[in-house]
Amino acid sequence: MVRAGLTGERVTIAGAELADEVGLDQVTMSQVARRLGVKDASLYTHVRGLEDLRGRIALLAADEKTIRIAEATAGRAGKDALVAFANAWREYAHGHPGRYTATQTPIRIDPELAAQASGPRRAVELTYGMLRGYGLAEPDLTDAVRLLRSTFHGFVALEAAGGFAHERSPQQSWVRALDALHALLEHWPPYREGDSS
Repeated sequence: MVRAGLTGERVTIAGAELADEVGLDQVTMSQVARRLGVKDASLYTHVRGLEDLRGRIALLAADEKTIRIAEATAGRAGKDALVAFANAWREYAHGHPGRYTATQTPIRIDPELAAQASGPRRAVELTYGMLRGYGLAEPDLTDAVRLLRSTFHGFVALEAAGGFAHERSPQQSWVRALDALHALLEHWPPYREGDSS
């Protein structure tokens, strides 16, 4: 019998909390069931399996991260917006490592759930909106989005793995990296046809 009050949302939140504690790859349906105090079979009324649960965690995390970025960047432009955006991204990755991993991992997500989720769509809108403040247009916008995502994700992934052993603090390097990104975005090289090589 399904425990009263058990919902897909509760199962997803339990999975997300567990992912933050032990890592996304270590989450199992049995662990989530134990956390909720139910039998494994009870979960399958609400999620189809582990892949579905991971997809739901990814969508939850995308919503949460996007809300934080939107709040941080509201009313800001230029470097202020870039720094607020980047700091919100990094803080979310630090505070919710398992959920963050779900946003950066290729996971098959139920198309119906994905269509209802605003987080991923809103994240794209926020990123492109911020970069338009630098006067960028396509195809430079897409290239700049990829540069920012690579920089932010690369930094937080290396930081989480203990990859910055130098005596200079990661925070000092982070601040300088954002200074450098701002300078680059302000002086973005013009796109020329044939630059695809």
